[in-house]
Amino acid sequence: MAGNGKPPVLVILQLTGGNDYFNTLIPYNDGNYYDMRPSLQVPQDRALKLDDTLGMHPAMGPMKEIYDSGDMAIIHGIGYANSPRSHFRSMDIWHTCEPDTVGTEGWLGRALREIDPNGENPVTGVNVDQALPRALVAPGVSVASVADLSTYGLLTSIEQEDQRNQMLQRFANMYGPAVGTGQVMEYLGQTGLDALKGADILKVAPEQYSSSVEYGSSPIAKKLKDIAQIHTADVGTRVFYTSHGSFDTHAAQAALHAGLWTEVSEAVADFWDDLREHDADQNVIMFMFSEFGRRVRDNGSGTDHGAAGAAFAIGPSIKGGMYSEYPQTRPEALEQGDLVPNQDYRGVYSTILEDWLHLEAAPIVNGQFEAPAFIGA
Repeated sequence: MAGNGKPPVLVILQLTGGNDYFNTLIPYNDGNYYDMRPSLQVPQDRALKLDDTLGMHPAMGPMKEIYDSGDMAIIHGIGYANSPRSHFRSMDIWHTCEPDTVGTEGWLGRALREIDPNGENPVTGVNVDQALPRALVAPGVSVASVADLSTYGLLTSIEQEDQRNQMLQRFANMYGPAVGTGQVMEYLGQTGLDALKGADILKVAPEQYSSSVEYGSSPIAKKLKDIAQIHTADVGTRVFYTSHGSFDTHAAQAALHAGLWTEVSEAVADFWDDLREHDADQNVIMFMFSEFGRRVRDNGSGTDHGAAGAAFAIGPSIKGGMYSEYPQTRPEALEQGDLVPNQDYRGVYSTILEDWLHLEAAPIVNGQFEAPAFIGA
């Protein structure tokens, strides 16, 4: 049980597209940063200083306030060896914990199977997004999936079925070529429509919800508000999943990256304000990640795919501060022009699984990895 005697709840926010680590957590006293970012460097006096060496992007003001409050862990250099620098493959590696082969089960699907082995609650796992993420998928595991809670209850049964079918078809189109159409269709046939039936239970959430927090109008603000509504409705959800992006900033990055982090930072702050208002924050942590960082040297107006990145864990049970180390920025220390990962993502998952969800991590992440201790007792 978490601090308030309720079961622990995990919220995953996926920053889709490859967030630029170098401009998210800026080594503002490092000459290599300014040399490598002639077009995209953030001036030293604009970085939101966290300590004597690192500062957040200036668009991340609400995130810095959370960090300053002690409720945020920043995990540096997260990733894995031999990054393929491909969106699809890298995200698949993060979702299945299988860096060397194409995995068939998601790490959170496995966790949900342990949390609710008999599938008694169809909303133990809830996906608030347009597509079902691979991370939540495992045979026999139901996941309620709803793109927009505010309109879902207004759809006719035919429209609801159409929306579900579209979501499932996106999943089949995305993963069929990689793992085999037969295997994907078998999963969908077994648990597909059933996996989405729990969305019907979620219709009650907006009716029961009221809040003085005024969320913004961005897509991530709406998604996190939906999650807050479901969480405060107390329907027994233990794992929420959503995403925002695209952080794939090959061009026009200065404005795009700032806009994305403005949206994310404001939405995340509003979400936690909302949970606190409902006295519903003590048993929740949020984990934010991206599939890779970006190339150290900018390309003139953007950045290309990289390797090491940063992750964030937020909540009152988080032991705030920085974990792992910022990768070396010297040109000779880079691999293929990228920051080198020094914290295996499966170790971070292990911390979440063991110290928060109280599950044995090794069978879920396929091994034992160094696990930073960022969750309090």
